Amino acid sequence: MTFITDTFTLAGRLIKHNLRSLDTIITVILMPIMMLLLMVYLFGGSIEIPGVSHAEYVNYVLPGILLMTIATGSAYTALRINTDKLSGMFDRFKSLPISKSAVLNGQAVALVIFMMTSTLIVLLVGFLIGFRSQANFAEWGLAILILMGFALAITWLSVPFALAAKSVDGASAFSYLVLILLFISSAFVPVTGMPKVIQVFAENQPVTHIIQAIRQLLTAQPIGNHGWIALAWIIAITLISYLLGTRIYRHV
Repeated sequence: MTFITDTFTLAGRLIKHNLRSLDTIITVILMPIMMLLLMVYLFGGSIEIPGVSHAEYVNYVLPGILLMTIATGSAYTALRINTDKLSGMFDRFKSLPISKSAVLNGQAVALVIFMMTSTLIVLLVGFLIGFRSQANFAEWGLAILILMGFALAITWLSVPFALAAKSVDGASAFSYLVLILLFISSAFVPVTGMPKVIQVFAENQPVTHIIQAIRQLLTAQPIGNHGWIALAWIIAITLISYLLGTRIYRHV
């Protein structure tokens, strides 16, 4: 019971920081919205995708933008953790009569809540500019669970990078790795048009499977193998990152 109370108390501290940080709101919410508008209105009319009209491009691109929203949030996750480490905040936490694991778990809970809130805002903007879904309640539920799983995996993936980084700049640079995976995926265009070597990588990397699973669910299409492959990647990334992050934290 103490573990749960401590986790949510520390999560509340971080949520307050997020709400007070204009830079964070701009980075995590406004930038993905601008990217969505840019892709739909500037590039959408010139991108040719078989079976997808220019008017329907927003339906194609939105799942990738939702993951980009989470990816940009990971930069703040890494920055926040690294700042707490460098400022000696972790040493203070360790001296307090609180659950030791609640420190990192509180970070994870706060950032997943913040990421999902920003994702919801971007999704609402998508509806305003023409996004429409034929998904039923169950398909929407599965899509949201995959998004939450991705947010959790990215949050924990940022932890070991943030703890190992020697500076704030080094910690926040972690998010660029995730963004690169987004661009080398089916987020904005089909992977079939990419050079062969890049195509093979794009088809088999985790972000593509996660995007395809969400895209198929929101368009009420068969999810195929993308669902279980995406789930396997999410579980593996979360578990490995959690074990590595908690191990590093004990020696910080």
